[in-house]
Order: sequence, then C-alpha cells, then structure tokens
Amino acid sequence: MKENSIKEASDQTTNAEPKNNDAISRLNRTKIVATVGPASSSKEVLKKLICSGCSVFRINFSHGELEQHAESVKAIRAAASELDHSVAILGDLQGPKIRIGSIIGETFALNVGQELLLDSNIADDAGSPDGVSYKCETLAASCEPGRILMLDDGRVQLEVLSVDGDAILTKVVAGTKLSSRKGLNLLGGGLAEDALTEKDMQDMAFAVEQDVDYLCVSFPASAQDMLDARSKLTELGSSIRLIAKMERAEVVESQEIIDAMIESCDGVMVARGDLAVEVGFQAVTSYQKQIIARARTLNKPVIVATQMMESMIDSPVPTRAEVSDVANAVFDYADAVMLSGETAVGSFPLEVVRAVHDVIVATEKHSVTQVSKHRVECDFEYVDESIAMGAMYLANHFKSVKAIACLTESGSTALWMTRIKTHLPLVAMSPNESTLNRVALYRGVRPVHLNVIDTQKYQFDEVLKRLSTVVDLQKGDHVVVTFGDVIGIDGKTNTLKVLQV
Repeated sequence: MKENSIKEASDQTTNAEPKNNDAISRLNRTKIVATVGPASSSKEVLKKLICSGCSVFRINFSHGELEQHAESVKAIRAAASELDHSVAILGDLQGPKIRIGSIIGETFALNVGQELLLDSNIADDAGSPDGVSYKCETLAASCEPGRILMLDDGRVQLEVLSVDGDAILTKVVAGTKLSSRKGLNLLGGGLAEDALTEKDMQDMAFAVEQDVDYLCVSFPASAQDMLDARSKLTELGSSIRLIAKMERAEVVESQEIIDAMIESCDGVMVARGDLAVEVGFQAVTSYQKQIIARARTLNKPVIVATQMMESMIDSPVPTRAEVSDVANAVFDYADAVMLSGETAVGSFPLEVVRAVHDVIVATEKHSVTQVSKHRVECDFEYVDESIAMGAMYLANHFKSVKAIACLTESGSTALWMTRIKTHLPLVAMSPNESTLNRVALYRGVRPVHLNVIDTQKYQFDEVLKRLSTVVDLQKGDHVVVTFGDVIGIDGKTNTLKVLQV
C-alpha cells in the first residue's frame, strides 16, 4: 500500500493538479460520502475532495433546483475524469417530509405548558402563537391525545390534547422557540404517508437522465415501499441501485422487519436525524449497530449519516465526541460515513473531509478492523460467492499476499469480499465504468479500469500493471486474483489464481 501522507495529496492538489491514480494517496478503507452544495460544487473543490478521501458524492434533492443538480453532476464527473478515478454519485430523494408553514416574523417564543394549534386550514404564511399551518393529509388521523409531535429535530415537543378535523390542539412540553418551515415527526412513528411523492417521481426521472449510481428513498415505511420504488425505476428503464434510508420507527421494530428492509434494496443508510426523532435519541446507537451488523450479514453496503462532524460547519477542527462517533462507525464495519451540511454549506469542506479521513485511517490500524470470522461457518449459495470467500481466506492467511484483485462485470464479487475484514488492498477491476463507480461505495475497494484485450481470456501482465498503479508491489509479492473464464457475463466468477510479481 502506498504510504504517501494525506498532506502530500493536498499539496499536490494545491500546487500541481494530479493526473492519474498515483495522485490519489488516500488510505481510508471506510468510504466518505460528501454532500454537494454551494460550498463544494465547483470542479476545483471536488477534485480536492476526491484527493482528500471522498469516494461518493451526494446530490440532495431536498434543496436546490434540478438545473443546479445537473451542473453538480457534470462537475463531479469532470473532476473524476481529470483525476482518472472512479467515484459514485448518490441521489437522495426528499420523500414525504412534513413541515409546518411559514411564521410571521420567522420565529416566535414558546413557553412550556402553553397551548399551540396546528391546523392545515391556516394560511401557509400566517403562522403565529395563535396557530401554525402544516401540509399532511394523514397527520390529524394519525394523532390522538397523548401522542408527542416532534418539531425541528426534536428541539420542540408538543403533546396532542385533542383533534378536531384537521385541527390539532397541542401543549408545549419542550422548546423555547419555533421557526418557519421546521420538520415535523410523530414520536414512535405511524404516519401513513406514501414514501414517494410527486416531487420524488420527477427527481427520480431526473436521476435516471443523469445516470446516477445510487438513489436513496427517504422515509420508506416498509419493504414494499422499496419494491414500489424499484418498479418505478424499471418503468423508467433504469437499474440504478436503491438505498433505503432507515429513519422511521416502523422499520426498526424488530430484526425481522430490519432484515426485510435490507433485503428489499441494494443498500441501507442509517439516517440518524429523523430516526432519533421517531425512536428517541437514546436508542439510535443501538439501532445503528444492529442495522450495520445485519447489512453485513445480508451482503449489502451500509452508510452511517447525520451529524458526523456537525461542529465543523463552523469550526476547522472536530469535537472529540465527533471523532469517537466516526471511529465507532469504522469499528462497526460500516461501508461509509456521510457528511451533510459539513460539505454542502459549511465553511471548511476540505478540512472536514481530511479530518474524517485521518480518523478513519487511524482507527483502521486497530486489529479489530482487520480480522474477521464473518461467515466462517456459513454455507455458500453461488459459485462466485464461494470464490470470493475462498479468496479472502487465502489472502488473510497467506502472508506474502500483498493485494487482492477482483476482475468483475457487475461488482457483486467485490461486494461479497468486502464483508470480510482484511488489512489488504482490495482492487476491483472492470471495463465497465458504471461498475467502477458503483463499487466506489464498498468498504476497502479501489476501482481500477481494465481493458479486456482478448475476449477469451484476461491478460495477467496487464492486470499486474494496472494493479501497480494503486498498490505498491515488489518483486516476489503474491497477488490473489479472481475472475471468470466466461468474460462479459455477470455472475460467472469461477476462478481463483495466485500470481507472483
């Protein structure tokens, strides 16, 4: 593995633009997802973020116009192309986010014990201490006396006193002020809203046009919501990978429900903001660990999101609690951690990515992240899965192996490999650009383009040559290579080979 420091990568970006993979001296196996926004949408900043550790860029459809998002996608692809590096683009649908309306004067004070009326019949821009509006056809029907409404990520808590039609009379039990357009959740879940809104449908069609690699569905209440989203994408002629955001109380009620959600999609995100509002902040860490563990067992990538480095929106250094939070996700073996406002609108987008990178690299030096008994006692279902598991066992126990190369059409073999902990570089090689972008999300995977010169067989001299662009190989080192003897067809990996440099 190349031992260039992250500072060297930053200096290269600042003083001389990198031109190939040799300039990407990132050492993080746990991937970093950066949300693109005003602070990070230029090609120059995006290139620096890639060199500093970013593998995935998030387009948040809750903010901005489609024209802006199209420019961001174009800039991301251009930055990656100029660096000769593959990155994934993740679109994030807004979903049925419930918000109160605007407040006259933008905010008003609250006192614990005071009554506050929520009524969809109040004008959207006329909120005041006398009452505020909301837009949700099912909110009143989902409420009953005693239920708690959580506003502004739980900073304001309202106890339902009574419901009359669309008018919900509440009492303030926590909070000092209420501001315009704040989000609203029902503690404990239970809002019967469709996961895909009309806006989501439009944004989904846009995501297909832009050929994004992943698409997050916000607030799915069941596995069926994810299956419905897949059907919509199929109608649009797309096979974009779907990520389920785990942020409703209903989807974490039991391990059976969690498993069903994970199996209904291509990956999951622990969306800790809204999840904390619905289940209580004290329960989120336990759910995070459970979801990550089940995603690994079920062979799906998992992202941990929300407030990873929140203080760095305004500060150039993280808090010690934030450092521990990122490290905890690494120890749990998440595939990626996600930054939101920190890179979208923060004052220090590059510094926060460097900070996360350094925490990840330091944490991954711990032996807990390098040794795995995962699936040791399991039976395997597929030939390519068996080859992947065999390769990881061989690589982890044959000390002269310095890297693992996975020659893949779809990336599925690489995904299976990433479920097994290892300290070795895992390089996914493919002629398919979409596959290389997709595997950029997987923990520990380095994407490398490999031309297939002969349609009947791989040229292993070329494999070693391309491998050496991202791994420091010395004469006599061994490399584990997996591939299929039928090239160009998904799921045909059936061969494991050990090469010596």
